[in-house]
Amino acid sequence: MKNHTSQTSKDTGITLLELTVVILVLIGMISVLFIGAKAYKEGADRAQCVVNIRNVQVAVRSYQNLYILNPGDDINSARLVSEDGGFMDTLPSCPAQGEYTLVTEIPDLGDLALDCSVETDGFEHIPSQHANW
Repeated sequence: MKNHTSQTSKDTGITLLELTVVILVLIGMISVLFIGAKAYKEGADRAQCVVNIRNVQVAVRSYQNLYILNPGDDINSARLVSEDGGFMDTLPSCPAQGEYTLVTEIPDLGDLALDCSVETDGFEHIPSQHANW
């Protein structure tokens, strides 16, 4: 018969090496999360910028149709952008802190009325397919 009272008890804690490995894995996972969040933010900013450009384009084309204007005719910005019955209350602002440039003349079909200065990682905030705008 064996005597169970003389067994040595082993500590059940974690070693410093195991703790280090757990911390390194967590740091790696957090860094991937931050990279993903940054990419998501850039994509969301670009998408919002494209929506802003599209909205201004629609406003300019509506202005052009209402006042029977041709490409190259001047844009009266007070009629286009006004809280008192303009096609837009205010000009939008770029979510990525870029600068918008509004044209002063009615653009040709396929040309944009609003340009954004932001380019991140080779991607401009200008939509790639706007030929029929």
